[in-house]
Amino acid sequence: MLTKREEESNKQIMIVSIEEMVPQDHQVRKIAAVMDFRFIYKLVEDSYSPDTGRPSIDPVVLVKMVMLQYLFGIRSMRQTVKEIEVNIAYRWFLGLGLMEAVPHFTTFGKNYKRRFEGTTLFEDIFTRVLEQCYAHNLVKDDTVYVDATHIKASANRHKRKKVEIAREAAAHAEELRREIDADRAAHGKPPVDDDKGGKDSDNTPSTKTITQSRTDPESGMFVKGEHKRDFAYMAQTACDRTGIVLGYEVAAGNVHDSTSFPALYE
Repeated sequence: MLTKREEESNKQIMIVSIEEMVPQDHQVRKIAAVMDFRFIYKLVEDSYSPDTGRPSIDPVVLVKMVMLQYLFGIRSMRQTVKEIEVNIAYRWFLGLGLMEAVPHFTTFGKNYKRRFEGTTLFEDIFTRVLEQCYAHNLVKDDTVYVDATHIKASANRHKRKKVEIAREAAAHAEELRREIDADRAAHGKPPVDDDKGGKDSDNTPSTKTITQSRTDPESGMFVKGEHKRDFAYMAQTACDRTGIVLGYEVAAGNVHDSTSFPALYE
């Protein structure tokens, strides 16, 4: 029998509970079951006045909004807000009612610039979340996977300049040099002489010239293939066999993986 739904059904007034409308197997429920985000209040309390000014946006809501953006691969905070407006599971995760306004997409950016920039807030949040993962025996770190990827920077590749910078030595170079000197001493030889008129013992110049962005100087020129050149960042991540991130290191796009790996390993 053919069934036709009437459009008037969309106008019905219903008494519903958001709790009942979120599927029990939804990912946000799984996260909420093991994560207590109230520790964020303690981390940010020095950035807010206890008794002056109008009530702020709940900082836990701001952080959870960013988590939703990355967990579900949403392209921007503007689009994240649009998704939250119509997604009941996201509203439940944030503690927002069906008719409650979602914070404007610029709210996080303004709070970041005024309160969180230059602090270790996000590193502290990362550490506390990872600690809770360990506490609930979610981490399976008998095997650790490490990989790096390049992230395109928001910088015009044509707005650039040439600059000369000090050449960074490999992280293991000093340790290797000590081993060499110890071996030379054991054979009655003097230590390696590094003073070669501004050059290292392997005749490598102590400085190098790089292409630097005028709009985002912390990024680096990344060459992909023969012709594709863009300013980018290199993110190196370590995770367990279930995909939980254990550590990360971010560097300019022109930094080789082997240079950033020792810091990630430590």
